[in-house]
Amino acid sequence: MLASVLIVALPAVGLAVVRPGPLAGWLGGEDSRTAAARSPEPPPPAVLAGADGNAPLPTPEGVRAALEPLVRAAALGDRVNVSVADVTTGQALYGSGQDAPTVPASVTKLATGVAVLAARGPAYRIPTRAVAGATPGEVVLVGGGDPTLAVDKNGFYPGAARLDDLAAQVRKALGGTAPTTVTVDSSLFTGPVYGPGWDSDIPTGGFGAAITALMTDGARRDPAEARRTEEAMNHAAERVPQPDLTAGRQFAKLLGLSGAAGEAKRGTAPADSGASAAGTPAPGTELGKVESLPMVRLVDIMISDSDNVIAEAMARQVALAKGKPGSFAGGAAATDQVLGELGLPADEISLADGSGLSRTNRISPSLLTDLITLAGNGSHPDLAAIFGGLPVGGWSGTLDERYQASVTKAGAGVVRAKTGTLSGVNAIAGLVTTADGRLLTFAVLTDRTPDTLDETRQALDRITSALAGCGCR
Repeated sequence: MLASVLIVALPAVGLAVVRPGPLAGWLGGEDSRTAAARSPEPPPPAVLAGADGNAPLPTPEGVRAALEPLVRAAALGDRVNVSVADVTTGQALYGSGQDAPTVPASVTKLATGVAVLAARGPAYRIPTRAVAGATPGEVVLVGGGDPTLAVDKNGFYPGAARLDDLAAQVRKALGGTAPTTVTVDSSLFTGPVYGPGWDSDIPTGGFGAAITALMTDGARRDPAEARRTEEAMNHAAERVPQPDLTAGRQFAKLLGLSGAAGEAKRGTAPADSGASAAGTPAPGTELGKVESLPMVRLVDIMISDSDNVIAEAMARQVALAKGKPGSFAGGAAATDQVLGELGLPADEISLADGSGLSRTNRISPSLLTDLITLAGNGSHPDLAAIFGGLPVGGWSGTLDERYQASVTKAGAGVVRAKTGTLSGVNAIAGLVTTADGRLLTFAVLTDRTPDTLDETRQALDRITSALAGCGCR
């Protein structure tokens, strides 16, 4: 089923954004039993025009004539690096500073998404385990790096694995032994919990968090409030400073522990000896396990919501899959390695994190268009999952309120892209269907922009709208 979904997704890159109900349920968007009980949903409407594989290819001269006046807009600053290519053939159609390493901001998530899909596969699920501790009644909660883990059915991420389900498994496995203490093992992730090159307000500003191998609800302090204010706050939310210990205390409460017994401590899970005495689970015995949404769904959420915490967890999954430390440095090195193995120019990317919050990240526009071409040309079907969460111009995500002006209307509904924003940095990379129906990929990165955010975004939108509105021949 997964293979079919991904293969179907390839020609649908430019066709539909809303998934049919059964697929949404399978990916974890809702309880599949609830979905099955309802009447079937109607087919989703077409949001983007379909790409025509036989449409005429724009010429480099035509693309240059359409874009050259626009890339010199004052609102883009004095460093504008651009790459445009054809998805079907991979032919470069326009370049200006296309190979120059540039601060990418959240466009970094495209590289992280491709890397984790290649390294883990779209169906991979991240486990969270509970094992017997060294003393009777001690339960060790072992983090596997799932940032979407919920406490109960009221979690932030629909369909996420839940601690209350894990607690029920533990109580059954312990039999007559009552839980006495909870230890949290978050040792899978190592090194600093905040990224190098992050602005000083990131840890407390609501868009980042301490990255630990065990957390609930992306480290949000109040997931219900975060859901209620998500749109108004642009996905920002207050985060807890020690996500692993917070998760441990939540788990202890679910096990019926309170007072001093409910205060979780950090430790390491004992090795499983495989022996038990008098019906009591031996130290290291697995008492229960829950698993995250599949990787295809985590990548989808990461890109559609520009979720920085998920992105950092995904980078660490790349590291673990490649035998590297689960750290910022390990994730960056492993992402570089995977992109190189895919045949991409790894010398044109240098990362410090997986989310794009770091100002020390560098990616060239041509690497991004190469990456999008690789994911969209059918040669690597598993990578097509990065397109599911891409915002649509004038319709969804970070592009919802863009492409509204008369000079950018041509891009509404036919531009699908990931955006990136830091102070002085604005980027956009994705797909666009031309007026003739040809599917192109583009990346426009600027990292010396003036303090004119609205004007800068419209200048970027004019570039992509020009591609949408012309045959460029």
